[in-house]
Amino acid sequence: MPVQPTRPEISPAPASDIEALPFTPSLAKRVFRDVTSMHVSRPAAHAAASVVRTVLTEIVDGCRRVAAEQTRTKLLPADLVSSISRNVEVEVGSKWYAHSPTFRGLNGVTYDAEGVIVDARRRQSRKLSSMVGAHRFEGEVKKLLRCQGLRAVPALVRDLDGLASNFLTDLARDAVMVVREGGVKRYGTVALVLPGAPTPSPFSKESIPALYSRTGDARTVGRDDILGATTIQLFGDIRQRALTEAHEATRATSTD
Repeated sequence: MPVQPTRPEISPAPASDIEALPFTPSLAKRVFRDVTSMHVSRPAAHAAASVVRTVLTEIVDGCRRVAAEQTRTKLLPADLVSSISRNVEVEVGSKWYAHSPTFRGLNGVTYDAEGVIVDARRRQSRKLSSMVGAHRFEGEVKKLLRCQGLRAVPALVRDLDGLASNFLTDLARDAVMVVREGGVKRYGTVALVLPGAPTPSPFSKESIPALYSRTGDARTVGRDDILGATTIQLFGDIRQRALTEAHEATRATSTD
């Protein structure tokens, strides 16, 4: 049995060098400005950038494994579909699906009152904020690919770009909700079960992150609000990895 390649890691950088990593805090702040007029603290921007970096690294690594199985060195959009199909934990930014030819046909079919198929692209609002400037992540995606020594066709870069923009927008919205509601009041857990496999035992309290009750400034998105939003957006191993790496990324930053 062939040895599975290990997941490539992007080493944490000192706080002074954080802008050199893919998905920078300054870019995260720009996305937040599309969602809210609240102030976003420096640690919150670092945490949000780290979460996006963790998720996109996992997606790209899945694409790499698919391409390697076909002895290809350049990543294709089909690798992205296979990567997400194999690991539902990284199915994020799904609003992008209706805007990308790569995912056409994967969202099911919707009919109007007359029984006519509705084009998914027309169902989406042209003013959807997660689509505004969706291609501003192109440079960050290319930087991430270079960090892992990978090449990808432009169509895949575009899809990773759109997924990152949509995911970070969703993360920002949930962080704002956490601020307004005074913490994380709810989120679900998901268990993956293979066909024919026994149903897993219920989750123990120890396996589920504690709900977060916030105090303090109700006009500022802080680091813990981003971590709370991460528990809403993600589940499973990728959630725990994103939380751990966000803690590491913000360890050297000061609150503001």
